[in-house]
Amino acid sequence: MRKMRTTVKMMALAAVIVLVASACATRGFVRTEDAVVDAKVDTLAGTVEETQERTVQNAERIDQVDQRAQSANMAAQTSQAAADAAQMSADDVDGRVDQVQSRIGRLIMEVTLNEAQGNFDSGRADLPPAAQSRLDQLVAQIHAAGEGGFIEIEGHTDNTGDAAYNMRLGLRRAEAVKDYLYRQHNVPLHKMNTISFGEDQPAMPNDSREGRAQNRRVVIKVRS
Repeated sequence: MRKMRTTVKMMALAAVIVLVASACATRGFVRTEDAVVDAKVDTLAGTVEETQERTVQNAERIDQVDQRAQSANMAAQTSQAAADAAQMSADDVDGRVDQVQSRIGRLIMEVTLNEAQGNFDSGRADLPPAAQSRLDQLVAQIHAAGEGGFIEIEGHTDNTGDAAYNMRLGLRRAEAVKDYLYRQHNVPLHKMNTISFGEDQPAMPNDSREGRAQNRRVVIKVRS
């Protein structure tokens, strides 16, 4: 009987030991799992923070791109407005030119008197016989055609000498033609206009004798 109680006690003690060992193992497992979960949570939290930081950076980049796009759009609109204004200005100028041309009339004849055709010597404004003869022919052509309402007379020079002097010389040459047409052919003064371009509109380069001779000239334009 005593031996049986001893056996029962030992079995009970063994069961207690097994339970205690099992409980210790369970607590150790739980602690291990807790550590793994904590590590995963920390990793996930770090990932979330990095994602949030990248999101903020991307949002800033998007804002910068939007600002640059808006600036580019504003610049394009400004350029387009300037282009439209320039086009309107050009159209306005073209309209004015058309109005002036309509008032002046179409070009009927044009005659050039230079050194070869009119013997305009350097620095001279007097009208030589050859130039007078060419003007006589021009008047005859105007009468024969039955046209001609207005005569423009342009004086030109080469680039020899002072620019201001050449401007005056060009005008003297133009006035010499006007005076001849008035005195010899009774062309009304109000139907003639003189202007000097001096050396500003060369017909040829002034780097040769022949070129300078071509530039010393008077251009007569007859308009309807």
